[in-house]
Amino acid sequence: MATEGGVSGANIYRLDASDPTGRLVDRSAMSADDIAQVSEVMQALGALRSAEQRISEASRRYMKLNDTDMRALHFLAACLHTQTVATPGSISAHLGISTASTTKLLDRLEAGGHVTRSAHPTDRRALAIAITPETHEAAMQSVGRQHAKRVPSVMRLTPDERQTVIDFLRGMAADLDAP
Repeated sequence: MATEGGVSGANIYRLDASDPTGRLVDRSAMSADDIAQVSEVMQALGALRSAEQRISEASRRYMKLNDTDMRALHFLAACLHTQTVATPGSISAHLGISTASTTKLLDRLEAGGHVTRSAHPTDRRALAIAITPETHEAAMQSVGRQHAKRVPSVMRLTPDERQTVIDFLRGMAADLDAP
């Protein structure tokens, strides 16, 4: 029988909605309270993921760029902030795309006025890629401002709680990457 509220929003991540018979996750040793709490964690992660997707979509629309373009600009902004020279190779490695795809990406971003290419300061065989000041400012005011909203939540945690969250998120990422 359906419960009030059904499976809208984050409710789709409840264990009873995603794996009602325990076919994917063995929970035979878990109490009903444990299952309910695990479901709450999964729902909270689902809500976070949905919020991040909304922010990402809004940022892409605002910047008129696709996801790979936005990831490249984020990388270039981080390079700027850390005084690291970005190269086509470092962009390719960060994005996990081929050198040919990176060239097309840079051509597109340069044509849109988002990046510049110049001679590398120490390697005459390489190019240095930089985000333009205008794109950097637009990204800081849109994507950056939204991402900064995460920090107060982290700041409210004690050091021990932050370590627990770090361990949890790293463990979950490792579990997701496992074959």
